[in-house]
Amino acid sequence: MIKFIDAQFVITAVEPKGYPPGHSAEVAFVGRSNVGKSSMINALTGRRKLVRVSNTPGRTRTLNFFDVDLERDGERHRVRLADLPGYGFAKASKGERASWEKMITTYLEKRDRLEAVVSIIDAEVGPTPEDLLTLDYLQDKKRRVLVVATKIDRLTKAKRKPRLQALAQQLSLPLEAVLPFSATEKIGVEEVWETLLKTFKGVTRLGVDPVR
Repeated sequence: MIKFIDAQFVITAVEPKGYPPGHSAEVAFVGRSNVGKSSMINALTGRRKLVRVSNTPGRTRTLNFFDVDLERDGERHRVRLADLPGYGFAKASKGERASWEKMITTYLEKRDRLEAVVSIIDAEVGPTPEDLLTLDYLQDKKRRVLVVATKIDRLTKAKRKPRLQALAQQLSLPLEAVLPFSATEKIGVEEVWETLLKTFKGVTRLGVDPVR
């Protein structure tokens, strides 16, 4: 059982010299704009408004870092979360997009304490071409990846497992490597943390490297 102790904003950064120091295990969250990334991070930290949820896709344009303290089975953990800009819907010039891409790829390639990347897929929409490119990129960079299908509450209970099976097949992953999640119904919160904490301890690799 996860018990949330504290969660707080740390810093905003756009380049390596601005990354926060420290030795907390770090997890990055990536996904297309409007996939529910902010709501997911709020659910995973037990806070309703830690990350601002916007009705306008593409509002996050920097790297935003948060620290969460939690307890599981009597053991305390501090984990740093990195909220990366969404992709796919943001209205921006080519120059701005190039700048964001450089900011994100520099972080994903250079950040030493980045232990895992949570790749968020919309359970209703399924993987977009941008999602597939991102997963291929993360695999190429040898990053540990956990695929999470968010907004699962929008599907009836009877349709959830078949949908997860279809998503896993599209991503060439076993069914257990795609975790269902709902920020609204708090589905998957325990499962995501359990997988992440096992990874930090080196008990197991996180999920399966996504390949198509």
